[in-house]
Amino acid sequence: MLLFASDTHLSAHRPAAVAAFVEFLAGPVRRADRLYLLGDVFDLWLGDDDDRAPHPEVEAALAEAVSAGVPIDLMRGNHDFLLGAAFAERTGCRLIDEPHIIEAIDERTVLLHGDTLCTRDVEYQAFRRYARDPVNQRAFLARPMEERAQEAAKIRATSDSRTRLKPEDIMDVTDDEVARVLSECGATRMIHGHTHRPGVHEIGLETGPATRIVLGDWYEGGTVLIWDETSVRLARPEHLSA
Repeated sequence: MLLFASDTHLSAHRPAAVAAFVEFLAGPVRRADRLYLLGDVFDLWLGDDDDRAPHPEVEAALAEAVSAGVPIDLMRGNHDFLLGAAFAERTGCRLIDEPHIIEAIDERTVLLHGDTLCTRDVEYQAFRRYARDPVNQRAFLARPMEERAQEAAKIRATSDSRTRLKPEDIMDVTDDEVARVLSECGATRMIHGHTHRPGVHEIGLETGPATRIVLGDWYEGGTVLIWDETSVRLARPEHLSA
């Protein structure tokens, strides 16, 4: 059984989500063959020296799950793109880049966080290119943590104010980009998060049918994708214990 989750957005401001995620790692995940976390596990990650709560607690829970024999593949999102090698070493998680292709139960599947699919949001894509530039990242990480936190708060405030002015469709995926990525990767299934709009979408490509599965966020409850020999289905994490 494979499990997929994204957009848990863990922070000290959401203790219920942190508790649910830790319980998820200690319970249902231990019965899985592998867990894929597709970005925005943390609501704000300012570098691998960011030891503010709840980061140490979550790292310990991830490390325990890996030590128990469950491989965890973790993809960076737009809130935690500064996750690095020190985090991976402490937790035992494997950091994966996007697009990441897996051959799961005889189906070629491409995994993404999902923000690269939102090509209509030109302003965001420009910021993403700036924030992912290694030179800019090194300069940011060289600053004291307090300065990093202040800069991040300023960027988030600006982003939130601009997001409220954008039409909803601009912040959703672009069909042409979805089709391009599927075709380029030779995949018939795509799994991603980011948009916080969970669902299953059937797609008609020139090469045949394909499926796009969107994972939900963990702001109100949570969404987990279960993929086993019998089906592929979205569920609430608490229902996995039954």
